Amino acid sequence: MTERTIPAAPLALGLAGLIPFLWGTMTLYVPGLHAFGSATFGPRFVGPYVQVFYGAIILAFMSGVLWGFATRSGGREAGIGYGLSVLPALWAFFATGGGPLSAAWGLALGYAGLLGIETWFVRRKLAPAWWMRLRLILSAVVISCLIATAP
Repeated sequence: MTERTIPAAPLALGLAGLIPFLWGTMTLYVPGLHAFGSATFGPRFVGPYVQVFYGAIILAFMSGVLWGFATRSGGREAGIGYGLSVLPALWAFFATGGGPLSAAWGLALGYAGLLGIETWFVRRKLAPAWWMRLRLILSAVVISCLIATAP
């Protein structure tokens, strides 16, 4: 395995983390799945509601991941890293207050911005060499699902 090869565990867990986004999108376009999901799990776990709720949680989770990367630096770089690391959580908090459609757009923008922040960490070798390969795959799916939610 090379330094740029995504390890199996992060890849598998990352792909599994896409399930709520994919599920939410499918329940928007397949009425039978929406009915099944609403009856089985409740209305919060279908359509844009599951995507916005889960999307905000994961964006905040990514703040914690970035905070961990910031601990690998020192001085001014650490201060910048810690500052950047809190932005996704703050974005999730402020972007999700206007209803499910505007929240989906806000989160899609937040995930796009997260890629820029992650690039900062990767360029400073504070994140694993394989990080952006994984994040580009996951972010492409997440952003696509969120945009499909709020056309």
